[in-house]
Amino acid sequence: MTSGTDASMDPLIRAVEISKGFLQPDGSTLLVLDRLDLDVHPGEILAVTGASGSGKSTLLHILGGLDKADGGRVLFSGRNIGELNPERLNHYRNQSVGFVYQFHHLLPELLVWENVAFPYLIRRFHKNEAREKAQQLLERVGLAAKAVNLPRDLSGGERQRVAIARSLVNDPQLLLADEPTGNLDLATGRTVFALFRELVRQDGLTAVMVTHNLELAKSADRHLDLAEGRLIGEV
Repeated sequence: MTSGTDASMDPLIRAVEISKGFLQPDGSTLLVLDRLDLDVHPGEILAVTGASGSGKSTLLHILGGLDKADGGRVLFSGRNIGELNPERLNHYRNQSVGFVYQFHHLLPELLVWENVAFPYLIRRFHKNEAREKAQQLLERVGLAAKAVNLPRDLSGGERQRVAIARSLVNDPQLLLADEPTGNLDLATGRTVFALFRELVRQDGLTAVMVTHNLELAKSADRHLDLAEGRLIGEV
């Protein structure tokens, strides 16, 4: 493990015997996560690879509180998120976790800065405060000059950089990235991942990224492979 990550520290997020299955048309259950265990330590960037349908995105959704496991526990800073009431779980998802997806999910009718500030705007922060925060984040991703553009005016890589900026607006401790470069060409993907990694380092964040890109996965602090419902050690 690199970048000052101390494996002796308590994990920021821990998955304990997580199981998840999906009902199939024939009535059987497809088990994608089978008593899976995972520790992710503060300051670590962890990459998870695996075949399509292996459960990578499902794992992220469970870690982020977007989906519930059929069995097991997810602990964030030692607290079981499965025991949180709906209000506290929503607070966890909105305040402690930032999400980055393969497709940027920008709102086409909103300006770039409005897309970044959207989590603030829906919480009814003053518009000037929200815009100032968004502008600072856009500067960090090199897009301050395009704050008043619409998403359609941006390249694919620029849109994904906006999405990364938006994921940081609530100062999360944990970033969950689902194929963050999967919709980009190889060169642009490298640039976007380098920026992602730099921002994580600068802010002392913890990140879990699922990807098909083995080159990017090997640039993380750790690289695990998800197969038959379990995570296989260093690849």
